[in-house]
Amino acid sequence: MKTYKNLYYKIYKIENLLLAFYLARKGKTKKEYVKHFEENLLENLQALQFELMTQTYKPREMKTFILRDPKTRKISKSDFRDRIIHHAICNITEPIFQKTFIFDSCANQKEKGNLFAIKRFEKFRRKVTNNFSSCGYCLKADIKHYFPEVNHNILLKILQKKIKDEKTIWLIWQILHLRETAKPITSGMPLGNLTSQFFANVYLNELDYFVKHFLKVKYHIRYVDDFVILHKSKEQLKIWKKEIENFLNKKLKLNLHSDKTKIYTLSRGIDFVGFRNFYYFKLLRKRNIKNMERKINLFKEGRISLENFAEIFQGWSAYASWTNSKNVIQRLINKKINIF
Repeated sequence: MKTYKNLYYKIYKIENLLLAFYLARKGKTKKEYVKHFEENLLENLQALQFELMTQTYKPREMKTFILRDPKTRKISKSDFRDRIIHHAICNITEPIFQKTFIFDSCANQKEKGNLFAIKRFEKFRRKVTNNFSSCGYCLKADIKHYFPEVNHNILLKILQKKIKDEKTIWLIWQILHLRETAKPITSGMPLGNLTSQFFANVYLNELDYFVKHFLKVKYHIRYVDDFVILHKSKEQLKIWKKEIENFLNKKLKLNLHSDKTKIYTLSRGIDFVGFRNFYYFKLLRKRNIKNMERKINLFKEGRISLENFAEIFQGWSAYASWTNSKNVIQRLINKKINIF
């Protein structure tokens, strides 16, 4: 296995910090905290560089808020200077691990996402059912409390398989142990951090390898902590489900969500990456539609700006266009038009 040393100096190089700044600034150029940082850009980046070089860097306290979109989630927002550090870390370390990810790991990667995942799902579904001429089954699985349960020591051991640089590991440790608590923190990553998204893929890449190379599963797709496995045999999926449960519990200290992990007949329609996927058509999830209706109402109430709402609605329309929910889309478009 190829390993990597002397990464730390690449992270704090001024060129990397400058790139990290522009990535962190993307889409936020009008924010006051971005403008304030940019006023003395070189000086601020050099200050960050000095803290990294001397290993005196400490992340600032995150701002935490509750997001109901539509389910309730606790989001932690890092200070802008820390977000620059997150990008600086990912710029150097993500390409190393990207090479090891399976092709059907679909989240938080370039040229991949939910539409990529759904295309793969459609391809696998046709293979399993011989173009819908025979019966097929799907194990749809969800990992319970994934981000809060990621074990720090296990994560670091996984990272250290490739990263043989103590200072880089030290920096990652600072990011993981930001929160101040009475007891030592041994698990959990804050939703909202770029590094959390990256580490989430690294952590569950262990599961992907177990599924693909040990269980020899052909048709497996993972999107963050949700994954599906397709097969002709329901009994085979039951066997694999038990094997996966044991692996997650023993190796990664995780558990499958009992209410959200079930085996379904493919013909009944599978809820995956925001779509309800039937043999010959797919629909938007009801939750997705209600969420868009809620945002329209927030815009009407003046709680979302026109600029932000236009961006939200444009993205949602493009996403919804992949479905056969034309009547729903048109109804919401009409509702949007009536706003003005």
